[in-house]
Amino acid sequence: MFAGDQDIEHAVMELASFLPEPLRPLARVAYNYRWSWTTDGAAMFEAIDPERWVRCGRNPRRLLSETPPSMLARACADAGFVGWVSRIAAELALDAARPCCEGAIRAAHPVAFCCSEFAVHGSLPIYSGGLGVLAGDILKEASDLALPMVGIGLMYRTGYFHQRIDVTGYQHEYWLDADPERLPCVKVTGADDRPVTVVVPIDEESVTAQVWRVDVGRVPLYLLDTDLPVNSQRGRWITSRLYEGNRAIRLAQYAVLGVGGVRAVRALGIEPAVYHLNEGHPALGVFELLARAQALAPGASAHEAAWQQVREQVVFTTHTPVPAGNETYQRTEVLTMLGRIADLVGEREHFLALGRIDPANPNQPMGMNALALRASRHANAVSQRHGQVARAMWQPLFPGRAVQEVPITHITNGVHVPSWLRGPMRALLDHYLGEDWLRRADQSATWAPVQDIPGAELWAARCAARAQLVDMIARRATSDRLRRGEPLDYAEAIGSGFDPMRLTIGFARRLATYKRLHLVALLPQRALALIGGTQPVQFVFAGKAHPDDLAAKDVVRQVFALKNAPSVAGRAAFLEDYDLTLAAQLVAGCDVWVNLPRPPNEASGTSGMKSCLGGGLQLSVLDGWWAEAFDGSNGWAINGDVIDDTQAQDQRDAHALFDLLEQEVVPMFHERDAQGVPQRWVTMMRRSLLTNGPRFSASRMLRDYADQVYRRN
Repeated sequence: MFAGDQDIEHAVMELASFLPEPLRPLARVAYNYRWSWTTDGAAMFEAIDPERWVRCGRNPRRLLSETPPSMLARACADAGFVGWVSRIAAELALDAARPCCEGAIRAAHPVAFCCSEFAVHGSLPIYSGGLGVLAGDILKEASDLALPMVGIGLMYRTGYFHQRIDVTGYQHEYWLDADPERLPCVKVTGADDRPVTVVVPIDEESVTAQVWRVDVGRVPLYLLDTDLPVNSQRGRWITSRLYEGNRAIRLAQYAVLGVGGVRAVRALGIEPAVYHLNEGHPALGVFELLARAQALAPGASAHEAAWQQVREQVVFTTHTPVPAGNETYQRTEVLTMLGRIADLVGEREHFLALGRIDPANPNQPMGMNALALRASRHANAVSQRHGQVARAMWQPLFPGRAVQEVPITHITNGVHVPSWLRGPMRALLDHYLGEDWLRRADQSATWAPVQDIPGAELWAARCAARAQLVDMIARRATSDRLRRGEPLDYAEAIGSGFDPMRLTIGFARRLATYKRLHLVALLPQRALALIGGTQPVQFVFAGKAHPDDLAAKDVVRQVFALKNAPSVAGRAAFLEDYDLTLAAQLVAGCDVWVNLPRPPNEASGTSGMKSCLGGGLQLSVLDGWWAEAFDGSNGWAINGDVIDDTQAQDQRDAHALFDLLEQEVVPMFHERDAQGVPQRWVTMMRRSLLTNGPRFSASRMLRDYADQVYRRN
């Protein structure tokens, strides 16, 4: 039982009252995002009204609320559909009835997983990129493993920005309000039927936050929201935008997430076994924990004991090897917004010192990641190489220790297989890997039957997935081009130019400059020769640059500079407004997934893991997860050595990229047997599935967290 159960029940009953009797089980399904990773859960909602499903942003609550009674009656009259609904609802009930898997963590004391963003589903727009996608996958996997966990985050009213690209390739941003009242979530109320709220001291204001609950399978996700009339306009704005550009507001967000999150957990009656800080954004919560520990054992002599007590409750995962991602704040910035939080635990200088690299240097800025490292009993990076980078980066925080002795381990990321494996490859693996194989996805033996899948069947699944992607690209890219005012012949070229049988290469991710999308355009003649050659390829790109990252925005313009060359209009597409839904379609359909980070700046990178699940092959720099995954037979690799001359490094890696494409990738794709199957390509697909499927699954990752991090020695 979790806080908000009664609120969920009331919301389900209210929605069900608008539905015909046979369809009323849909209300309970709609209020739990487990449908999103059930094989045909999304298809069930889409079948009610396909056009409305898309217009509603694939939000099942809105769909059921807005579908006309005549269409609901039609669905109700279809016995097959009613049976479909009954089956999905029964699966949800059976899953909820499973006992908790109690080991390192027990049901009475769950993990409190704290993160600034969660990518659970596209209809819940409280995420930006990889950090949120990982957080969403962790909640889903905790549900599948019946690991006791609750999520703690923020309810962003306008979320992350939407993207439009103009005819020059310049990115423009806009924001849309998301109304929680129309999302599958509920306000959590107390015994008095009033919303549960907490108060957080920020600047001179006591900001009130209410709590929403979103169900992610068996895991409740609690989201704090300051958009309340009792707050000032600035207070209401705190939980408006994800990664808000205003530094003072970002500090306020960290206070609500950290201090407010811990207070909310207590107000909800939850006593976590451990607080897992996923990146440093929630780190201010340690001061609320410390204040409580000091209140229970007052006195100066008890301070160190209280601090040790807090450290025993906190673990930390760092994700950012890029210095810009480890944001720091000057003392005046911190004390202006957070001075009263500092007062919770006593002396303000000590508060600042805990977030500085050198606690004794008052001129150093304060950072949330330094605070999180100092306040946690266990810290980990998210890949083996990232662990090495993180230990070197944070060694000054541990004076007297050699780099290899810095207490930061690593647990390599994984992806939630049921969420990212879809379409033809999902059907093929379901057929060959046996009943209930997804519950054993982290075991190599589970994937062993892949070796015996006939090459023709693997290739057919790959071709079917590519055809689905090409169909989507033709529709979406044409619409994007028309919207930004491109000439009609250019706008429509994509519809006839993209070929469902052509080698399709994808590059889609957050467009930070270190991701190096610009390498594709660095050698324009070689790129154009690939697109227009006798064995042409087609490229699809997508991604967002942070609104304040002008250098990253310029990368998109560099790629757009090639658009007027012959053949490009029909064989290369940049898809606007990259989001979770688009990401799933791209990783499922692309034959080759390209990742070109500037080493050693890739912490992990999970998009390639998702691509592997769909039979895609990786062409990546040996950084992040690929430095562990590549074995010479399961994809292609570009040198991951670090050199100081970044221009020379870019030239080296761009040439390596095109060498591999021209000399290995394209010839292998077109090398066919008498039945038209590229057997060497299929062999590499098999090898990729066998080596990467179990090793980079979220089930392996979460079991590692349970055994190595959550368990206390």
